[in-house]
Amino acid sequence: MANIEEFRRAQRAEGPATVLAIGTATPSNVVYQSEYPDYYSASPTASTSPTSRPSSREWCEKSMISKRYMHLNEEILREQPNMCAYMAPSLDARQDIVVVEVPKLGKAAASAAIREWGRPKSLITHVVFCTTSGVDMPGADYQLAKLLGLRPSVNRLMMYQQGCFAGGTVLRVAKDLAENNRGARVLVVCSEITAVTFRGPSETHLDSLVGQALFGDGAAALIVGSDPDPSVERPLFQLVSAQQTIVPDSQGAIDGHLREVGLTFHLLKDVPGLISKNIEKSLAEAFGPLGISDWNSIFWVAHPGGPAILDAVEDKLGLEKTKMGATREVLKEYGNMSSACVIFILDQMRKKSAEEGKATYGEGLDMGVLFGFGPGLTVECVVLKSCPVAAA
Repeated sequence: MANIEEFRRAQRAEGPATVLAIGTATPSNVVYQSEYPDYYSASPTASTSPTSRPSSREWCEKSMISKRYMHLNEEILREQPNMCAYMAPSLDARQDIVVVEVPKLGKAAASAAIREWGRPKSLITHVVFCTTSGVDMPGADYQLAKLLGLRPSVNRLMMYQQGCFAGGTVLRVAKDLAENNRGARVLVVCSEITAVTFRGPSETHLDSLVGQALFGDGAAALIVGSDPDPSVERPLFQLVSAQQTIVPDSQGAIDGHLREVGLTFHLLKDVPGLISKNIEKSLAEAFGPLGISDWNSIFWVAHPGGPAILDAVEDKLGLEKTKMGATREVLKEYGNMSSACVIFILDQMRKKSAEEGKATYGEGLDMGVLFGFGPGLTVECVVLKSCPVAAA
């Protein structure tokens, strides 16, 4: 038994999990928000709704988004008109796209993270892949491993249909893997393509129209590991703690259902109100053990579900407007990319911190929160500790 205990202790890392590199990628097709209502209304079969043009324009103007990136383009939609109807069978056509393109976009982000990490990809021990699109067997994790040329013995975990909160979930899982497997280097990938949710307008389902005005495509990747080698690795953030919770009385707040028509999306309750009402409790549980209760003293990486949610959280917590700066910038430049968003924000924050000569990657602050939410209504709260900015 003593030998077993020694063996068990030897399997564990000494220090906390850290983010060692970040990479992002988007499709090449750019859709400007000011032009999207005309593009959306002109899509095949979309013009069947007389309210499509003013409704889509109104939501696009409220979104605070400048542009988004999308794999879908006019040529694809002309070839697949059922994808433009609100409820026409089209899952096969959507699957044909996302099963191929989700791993490819993930590879682009993963390759960028591996380049920044600067170590051989053969040292990657685990892969955690997350997407809302393209359920298949073998999954996107398998396809990614093949595309990257990872070792056949790499340990893979595939997460489908999690939604927007999963950018926090993958960090929670990666933290456990890194800290409980000495020498582990975990490649985390979130890859999201809206081809599975795109559809024409409905006069009775305006919640779907909100999603069409907000969501974009993107992939983000991280290398996570404990006990970094100071001679070759430069940690950006420590993963201090991570927790998931279901918001009380929120059943049905955000729903998605995979059907023959693709993935349908519904907002059924006051999501900004539910989140703002319950966010302080999540923060207190996460930061109370650390003696932190001033929410302006930490840096913020909040999922940009939409401007109304960000406004409600700011008002509830009395946050300075600068706190959501990185979040609002990513929302403006990319839209809501579901699980990938918080990693884009983390990347934006550390780059801006380095450019401005901050002492740490967290905008000069020591501690911060990564906050994600999505279907359930599920909340992920990850406590981060910023590392010193590396010398140029």
